[in-house]
Amino acid sequence: MNALSSIKLLDETAVIDLLPTIDVVQTMRQLFRALGEDRAVQPPQTLSLLGDARGDFITYPGVLTERSVFGVKLSPYIVTDGRPIVTAWTLLMSSKTGAPLALVDASRLTTERTGATSALAIDYLARPDACRLAIIGSGDVAWAHFRHAYPLRSWREVRLFSPSLAESVDGKERWLDQPVEITRSAEDCVRNADVVILATSSAKPVIDAVWLGGDTLVTSISTNAVQAHEVSPAFLNEAQVYCDDRRTTPGSAGEMQLARSQHGWDKASIRGDLAGLATGTCPLPVRGKQVFFRSIGLGLEDVAIAEAILSAHSANSPASYCSHERVAS
Repeated sequence: MNALSSIKLLDETAVIDLLPTIDVVQTMRQLFRALGEDRAVQPPQTLSLLGDARGDFITYPGVLTERSVFGVKLSPYIVTDGRPIVTAWTLLMSSKTGAPLALVDASRLTTERTGATSALAIDYLARPDACRLAIIGSGDVAWAHFRHAYPLRSWREVRLFSPSLAESVDGKERWLDQPVEITRSAEDCVRNADVVILATSSAKPVIDAVWLGGDTLVTSISTNAVQAHEVSPAFLNEAQVYCDDRRTTPGSAGEMQLARSQHGWDKASIRGDLAGLATGTCPLPVRGKQVFFRSIGLGLEDVAIAEAILSAHSANSPASYCSHERVAS
């Protein structure tokens, strides 16, 4: 039997079918606890150009030592005459045999692990009595953030702002069916909020820190834009800063790069990351000062959620394993 005889190809349909069977936030929690206990390895991500102005691709590696799995997600951004092509696939391999285990469509999984990682940060960093949630953005990533964060606190108010919703009714339907108030401006959205989720594709700040309360938690994510930053880089010198991985995030996060070069910010001031929070080895925020959490998306997150999908597939349909099979419903 050759090394490819048992590899599984899990396409988007299979991923969508299996996602409801896994707890994504708990998967992320277990992953970061493993990282904090040296039971996982997170190398830096790398950006490679495709050449001839055709775009680029990001390589997201990770090793789950205790699961005997390592892998990599490849996420290209391909320039076209129309909309750019953005795809993502995660390859899982066995650290016992070196054989490939699965190739998993990672597009939906990236959305889910991004929202779940921010939700995990909210669970650790938001005040226990936080009750006012604000969301900037209304796309699939914002929706994933809302779904994963909503069960974590007893929210009395949830407000949302997105320019696309302000300009058009398209996309409002799923939000109007939820306990969410759609506001007319970003400022109206975040005023007096305890937690602000930034889930946009913006390459520049989408909120002003002067709109925020004294100990508001702000979470922010990455986009494909060069040095993307949803907050002003100067904000990092004022806030208590946390991130998904303090060893790799400062080299990739746009506002951290700009804060260092333009405002004298030092990455040594980062108070903690998710591994430290999961293991209780870093301090929690102090009251009365704003908190900023930045995620860039880690290869370990991609490997962990893809491995969870593969395990769910194995548990649900063990008989479907066969050579080079495309697994779909």
